[in-house]
Amino acid sequence: MLDFGRELHGSLQIVIGPTQDKKVARLRLRFGESASEAMGNPNNDHALHDFEIFAPPMASQEYGMTGFRFARLDLLDDNLELPLVAVRAISLMHELPQIGEFRCSDERLNRIWQTGADTVALCMQDHLWDGPKRDRLVWMGDLHPEIAVVSAVWGAHEIVPQSLDWVRDQTPLPGWMNNLGSYSMWWIIIQRDWFWHHGNREYLENQRAYLTGLIQFLCEQIETNGEVSWRGREFLDWPSSKNPLHVRAGLHALLLWSLQAGAQLCEVLEENEAAKIARDGIENLKKKPPSPILESKQASALLAISGLADAAQINAQVLAQSPLSGISSFYGFYVLQARAQAGDFGGCLELIRRYWGAMLDLGATSFWEDFDLEWAQNASRIDEIPLSHQSDLHFERGDFCYKSWRHSLCHGWAAGPTAWLTQWVLGVSPLEIGCRRVQIAPHLGDLDWVEGAFPTPFGAVRVRHERGADGTVHSQIEAPREVLSLD
Repeated sequence: MLDFGRELHGSLQIVIGPTQDKKVARLRLRFGESASEAMGNPNNDHALHDFEIFAPPMASQEYGMTGFRFARLDLLDDNLELPLVAVRAISLMHELPQIGEFRCSDERLNRIWQTGADTVALCMQDHLWDGPKRDRLVWMGDLHPEIAVVSAVWGAHEIVPQSLDWVRDQTPLPGWMNNLGSYSMWWIIIQRDWFWHHGNREYLENQRAYLTGLIQFLCEQIETNGEVSWRGREFLDWPSSKNPLHVRAGLHALLLWSLQAGAQLCEVLEENEAAKIARDGIENLKKKPPSPILESKQASALLAISGLADAAQINAQVLAQSPLSGISSFYGFYVLQARAQAGDFGGCLELIRRYWGAMLDLGATSFWEDFDLEWAQNASRIDEIPLSHQSDLHFERGDFCYKSWRHSLCHGWAAGPTAWLTQWVLGVSPLEIGCRRVQIAPHLGDLDWVEGAFPTPFGAVRVRHERGADGTVHSQIEAPREVLSLD
């Protein structure tokens, strides 16, 4: 049983010395994101995690390709001694010089920011995947928080347009991306965010036909009285899927948000007819908004972000109530965004520390597909073998399609706090297309200081904010001459 100390994407290299009669050894190899997974019977969904291998003598071979931290080897041949010269984890990664930076007076937040960055880095493989173990696919909803992290940490990396275009080309209209209407909506929102940050007009031009066609198709879902007749499966995230009314409310808000983004892009492209179709759809959606007070934090957060409900009211009556319950590692990002719109930065920092921080306390080096704080009760860490009186967090928990060891412990959609801390605490975000102007508006909460860097097409904007003895925040800003910063 081997622990390589952190989540990796790659393979295992096994170096064998001489064996008796030059016999080829037969081994069982198990990969695990947790110690218990490597010691158990992991499934082989999307990549091999549990399989037999042949190890020739006097040779070096590589086996497998997946996400893992642990590996277990069992010799299956009787009466054979196998001299292991070396067993190495081979990490396959993009070279990613980190442009964005974040440091503050709270080391726990620093670890969370970097862990989110590490999580997304492990997902940047052939395309921008949801996770290196499973599903190893380009899911458009997952991409929204992932791409926000890419922009905050590495800037305009080519893997983003490659991934967006791959899904577009695999989904001719009138199809839904990943067979989910919500994921086609996320494509529009991502395109808007990516263009505002990086300003690549040529790339946006290449989206013209698909964008205008998708806006038309989305607006065909909206009745003139404001009701929406959804075609196909209705989905926000897994935990919210238990209540169809909450899902429909969230989809209503997400559709409004996507049409707002689409109208902005169409105005840039001077696609006036498509912009009008989007604006008419927005007005129709506003005719019959969902109830602003829902039990669902996911749907409520989208209502606040889209402007269908007052963020302060949503925060006070829903999001700040039992703040650690009813969220997911995916939609927790939008809960943070909505609470920031309400000005509740102290509540956001506490949520990040206690929810995402709890994964670190349990041994995580990357953030998980999902997490509920109740799972931590009497649970072992993922880097320990559970004792008899402890629950096995990885084997015994999970839900929906991610039960037991199928649960991914490195999932890009869970990395939202990295982008959030850059945007709201470091306080840097694009104001104009291509970061010609950026806003610098830090919110330190209970922090004494924060400093870091924010990637733009012209180079990094560097800032440091420090709270003075009188409570006022003093800022130092260094920006490329092409960037006008407003604070």
